[in-house]
Amino acid sequence: MITVTEATATAGALKRLADQGVSVWLDDLSRRRIESGNLAELIATKNVVGVTTNPSIFQAAIGSGEGYEEQLADLATRGVTVDEAVRMMTTADVRAAADVLRGVYDATGGRDGRVSIEVDPRLAHDTRATVAEARQLAWLVDRPNVMIKIPATKAGLPAITEVVGAGISVNVTLIFSLERYREVMDAYLAGLEQARAAGLDLRGIHSVASFFVSRVDGEIDKRLTLLGTDEALGLRGRAALANARLAYEAYENVFAGDRFTALAGARANTQRPLWASTGVKDPAFRDTLYVEELVAPGTVNTMPEATLDAAADHGDVRGDTVTGGYAQARADLAAVERLGISYDEVVEQLEQEGVAKFEAAWQDLLGAVTKSLDSKGVDGE
Repeated sequence: MITVTEATATAGALKRLADQGVSVWLDDLSRRRIESGNLAELIATKNVVGVTTNPSIFQAAIGSGEGYEEQLADLATRGVTVDEAVRMMTTADVRAAADVLRGVYDATGGRDGRVSIEVDPRLAHDTRATVAEARQLAWLVDRPNVMIKIPATKAGLPAITEVVGAGISVNVTLIFSLERYREVMDAYLAGLEQARAAGLDLRGIHSVASFFVSRVDGEIDKRLTLLGTDEALGLRGRAALANARLAYEAYENVFAGDRFTALAGARANTQRPLWASTGVKDPAFRDTLYVEELVAPGTVNTMPEATLDAAADHGDVRGDTVTGGYAQARADLAAVERLGISYDEVVEQLEQEGVAKFEAAWQDLLGAVTKSLDSKGVDGE
């Protein structure tokens, strides 16, 4: 049982994040976390106001089998396909999590209290199928505080516009490059314009743009280490922060521009930057690096539980660490380029790898559920 004093102590740094305009979301979900009351506890004690999921998270949760046995047995009895079984289980978890977060959603006017669920990653390069999947997921979850995750591939961009235009809130995922991020913001604005033309209430449409952080350092730092010079080694741990800070600068420019100003008159919401992939992979860095160094108003930081715990325990939140660093960010990325490391090549590679990793996780999940359904079916005969 957590006391009020303990809750206040653990939430100190996380509360300071919230005071700086950063929404703390949890990058994890499982049925066990929901049914045990852990998610509700994190909301109460650690300022968690949202949840993100992805195929890897569901693969870990459902692959373990914990909490899913009864539903798996029912699904096996019904003889459903493995794809239907996975969708029934994942949407059930998202629906339950959305109910837990409904109070936050209501209190923040829909800004937070959100739970995200991703379209089938195998559809990442198919615009029409992505739109159809997004509509289906929104219908299956049937909660106003759901966000449908659409990857920021070239095929995903027109899907974002169409889904937003239909009044569905979207979490755009797998953004690595500044150019693609600008295209994502453009797709969102186009969707809002379509929604306005259709007579929809723009107040109910929300979006976040998930800009991935640690994977950028992971790839660039690997190349810097191979170069091995003092200059190269001195740039480690700086490219991802530089990239994210310049993304925030782009966000400020776009949503202060005339195009959004016209939509804001219809009470449209900005598309907030969301810092994703914030778990630190290099033990040489502070485990709270991508929390402390990406504090800016109007952002979301979605954290795996280990990062959330670290931030609560020893996070050093000292105010805005983004908006004053644009010149240094440009200098850091330019320095990396001068060493022969191509920014464009890195971000393109990371996007391809990101889609492939989620697709592999989804295939693993389908395989695990297939075995479970086969087992339940044999046992029931």
